[in-house]
Amino acid sequence: MRKFNEFTDTELVLSFQDGNSYALEALINRYKDKLFSSIQFIVKDKFLAEDLFQETFLRIIDTLRSKRYNEEGKFLPWAMRIAHNLCVDYFRKVKRTPTIVTGDNKDVFDVIVVVNENAEQKIIKKQGYDRMHQMLSALPEEQREVIVLRHFGDMSFKDIAAVTNCSINTALGRMRYGLINLRKMMLEKQVSL
Repeated sequence: MRKFNEFTDTELVLSFQDGNSYALEALINRYKDKLFSSIQFIVKDKFLAEDLFQETFLRIIDTLRSKRYNEEGKFLPWAMRIAHNLCVDYFRKVKRTPTIVTGDNKDVFDVIVVVNENAEQKIIKKQGYDRMHQMLSALPEEQREVIVLRHFGDMSFKDIAAVTNCSINTALGRMRYGLINLRKMMLEKQVSL
C-alpha cells in the first residue's frame, strides 16, 4: 500500500471522508506552512494567525465531513480561499469593535510587552522578516495581497484572481506593480535581503 505522502489531494480527501483520520493529517502536514505563513502576512500577528489557521482547518474538516467539498484537484486554492475569507471577516469584525486606549491614545495591546525567548537570537532572526514586513505593509492592499498569496501561499495567478475577485490580468498587474514598488523601497532604504 502506498504511503499517504504519495496520495493526491483528492485521494486524501476521499480517504478522510471514508473515515481515515491519517489522511487528514497528511493534508494538514502538506499545506500547513503555506497556509500559516499566508495568514500571518495578512494579519501581521502570530497569535491571531494561529487562531485563524485553526479556524481554517475546522472549516475544512466540517466541509469535508459533510461531503460538501467539490473542488476536485484544487485543495490548496480552496483552503487558501477559506483562510483569506476568515482574515477578511476578522478585519470586518475588528472595525466594528472599539479599541481600548491608554491616556496618550495608544492601543493598550501595543503598550504591553511580553518577554520570552533569547532576545539576541530573536532580534537577529526577525530583522530581515521585519524589514520585509514593513515594506509589504507600505504597499497598497491589493498589491500586498497578491504578493503574499503568490510567494507565501504558492498560488497560481488564476487561483489568486478567484480568491481576490479580479481578472488574471489584474492580478498580474498588481503583482508587477507591487514588485516594482518593493524594489524602489529597497533601493531607497538600501536594504538587501
